[in-house]
Amino acid sequence: MMFRRFHAFALAALLLAPASGWATTPLVVEAALDKDVVAPLLDAFEQAHPDIALDFRDRSTLQVDELVAEADPAPDVVISSAMPWQMARVNEGYARRLDSAEARGWPEWAKWRDEVFGFTFEPIVMAYRLDLSRHMMPPATHADLHTLLTEQLDLLRGRVTTYSPLRSGVGYTLFQQDARYTTRFWDLVAAMGNADAVLEANTRAMLEGISEGRYWLGYNLLGSYAMVWAQQHPEVIVQVPQDYSLVMMRMAFIHRDAPHPGAARAFLDFLLSRDGQRVIAGETPLFSVRPDVIGPYTAQRLRDQVGERLYPIPLNASLLAFVDPQRRDAFMARWAREFDRAKSVE
Repeated sequence: MMFRRFHAFALAALLLAPASGWATTPLVVEAALDKDVVAPLLDAFEQAHPDIALDFRDRSTLQVDELVAEADPAPDVVISSAMPWQMARVNEGYARRLDSAEARGWPEWAKWRDEVFGFTFEPIVMAYRLDLSRHMMPPATHADLHTLLTEQLDLLRGRVTTYSPLRSGVGYTLFQQDARYTTRFWDLVAAMGNADAVLEANTRAMLEGISEGRYWLGYNLLGSYAMVWAQQHPEVIVQVPQDYSLVMMRMAFIHRDAPHPGAARAFLDFLLSRDGQRVIAGETPLFSVRPDVIGPYTAQRLRDQVGERLYPIPLNASLLAFVDPQRRDAFMARWAREFDRAKSVE
């Protein structure tokens, strides 16, 4: 009798348990990262962790930043290319420290306090339509771009695109960095304004416009997205600037209020692991950080190709200055003034 009761209990438990391979632990990742681009990495994680149900949500940088403080429940993992915003949220105490071998072994220049980690190494590029070369020499440097905007104004008016620093956190970050590295940056902003450059909220919108012929030339696009796009759209040419090329990192952290901290730790560890970085290096254009992986998309290979002209945005406390309200307001005021400079003279 006792055996039959035990047998019945065991059978019921078996019927109620999930089948082998079913994901039982949820994981919510809020990310400013195109799911199509990162799909091989997500697939690899799910294969390595079939017990974790991955809910990956692709949003804008500003949406991701808002959700860090406002989402209820909080996300488990936060990923964004808007580096100053990520650093600010970590500095406010929204990150949970990752204590693991992968975190301790991660390069010091790509992490902060073992709380936030840069796991990609993505160049910032220009892109143009192939038929642009029928009308003018395509730009290879920032100076070339300024020259074209001045000398080919009639042809380029309304056909140039770049980020809106107001609608895009990563766009604002890139322009702030440009202003650090070239004294001619504000002249370039004025030239883009004079050419009625169209300001977009993301790289995809710029690339779509170039493919459709609405734009001939794009400035400060994310190289990872542009390279994938160009593989499927031969009319788009990607140019890594030859004078200097900014490099940004996607920054990831575990939210302090993560509902599923164990799954979050597994996910972040995978991003930093040799297996995860090998997928990044071989199957995505996000460029891996780890020096011990080989593939077409690695930080070392990019350095070998571009050399000292690579200017990585530093992942350290200096990023906090860029989200200081007074500094941001001053920068945006000057942007508006310079972008409209030529119009105010007319």
